[in-house]
Amino acid sequence: MVHLALFLAVMSLAVWVYALFDVIRADAGTTRILPKPVWTVIVLFLPKFGGLLWFTLGRPPGKALTTFGAAPPISPFPEYEHPNRARASTPEEDEEFLRRCRERAEAQRRRAREMQERQEQERRGRQARDQDGDELGAD
Repeated sequence: MVHLALFLAVMSLAVWVYALFDVIRADAGTTRILPKPVWTVIVLFLPKFGGLLWFTLGRPPGKALTTFGAAPPISPFPEYEHPNRARASTPEEDEEFLRRCRERAEAQRRRAREMQERQEQERRGRQARDQDGDELGAD
């Protein structure tokens, strides 16, 4: 009988510790019913029932848990990492998208050239005014 009580106590402790680490490891946005800090307090202060409540009511479904270890490398193009990002379903849609990208890039280049030309004209105008002011002051 003592062995059974000891076994149950050890199993209870193991479930509590596992649940506590599972709550800490879970992503805050994916916990169900209550926020992550509340689940942490529940599991911490109600060792026997808190862990069971966490596993039945609060644990994120499926693969929503974060993992320890090395983080995956950060993509240089994070806009491609969205699972529901729009994808062209036909080659024509893809060509249309690429055409619009080229047009937008060309418009940006044109605006940048115009801005550089304006800045260059302003700089020349300031230099001309400064030279005129120097010539008037020398007379």
